[in-house]
Amino acid sequence: MKKAIIISVFLASQIILYAQKTYRHEIKVFQEELNKEYADSATSPLTPEDLATFKSLDFYPIKEKYRVVAKFTRTPDAVPFKMQTTTDRAPEYVKYGEVEFILKGKNIKVNIYQSLRLRKTEKYKDYLFLPFRDLTSGKTSYGGGRYVDLKIPEGDTMIIDFNKAYNPYCAYNHKYSCVIPPPENFIKVKIKAGVKKFGKH
Repeated sequence: MKKAIIISVFLASQIILYAQKTYRHEIKVFQEELNKEYADSATSPLTPEDLATFKSLDFYPIKEKYRVVAKFTRTPDAVPFKMQTTTDRAPEYVKYGEVEFILKGKNIKVNIYQSLRLRKTEKYKDYLFLPFRDLTSGKTSYGGGRYVDLKIPEGDTMIIDFNKAYNPYCAYNHKYSCVIPPPENFIKVKIKAGVKKFGKH
C-alpha cells in the first residue's frame, strides 16, 4: 500500500512537471515570435535607430500565477463607441463583456472589447481586446498600459494570460496611434508578467 502511494505521488509530480514545462514552452514561443516580428524591418514598430541595435524585448519572468481563469459575462445590446487613443484617431469598439478573476488575493473586474472593423474580417472575427494598466505602469512596464489578445469564449469562463501581455506600438515609436486603456481597466495590483517597458519609455 505504501509503495503504491509513493508511486502515485511520483507519477503525479511528473505530470505536474511536464505541464509546467509545456506551459513555459508555450510562453517562450510567444516571446520568440514577438522578438522575430520586432527584429524584422518589414513588421517592426521600432525606429530605425532602435532597430539597428535591437536584440530582444525585455520580459518579466514567466509565472503561471498570472494565467487566470476568469468568469465571463456578456454585455447584451452594447452600443458602439469611439475609443480614446494617443492621437485624434477614434476607432470604433463595442464593450463585449466583463471578466472577473482573483489575482494576488484581490477580486478584479475589467472590461473586454471588440473592434467593429476587425469583427468584419474572417481572420479576426472572434478576436477580443483587453487593454489595461496596473501598478507597474510607468515604472517597470510601459506607462501607457499594455494589451492582451483574447478570443470569444464558448462558455462563461475564459483564460487570461498576462504572460502574453504586450506593449502598444506607441511604447516604441511615437508615430503610431494607440488605444488608451479606459479608467475602468486599471488593475490595482502589480502585474509583473509579459513585456516590460522599452528603454526610457
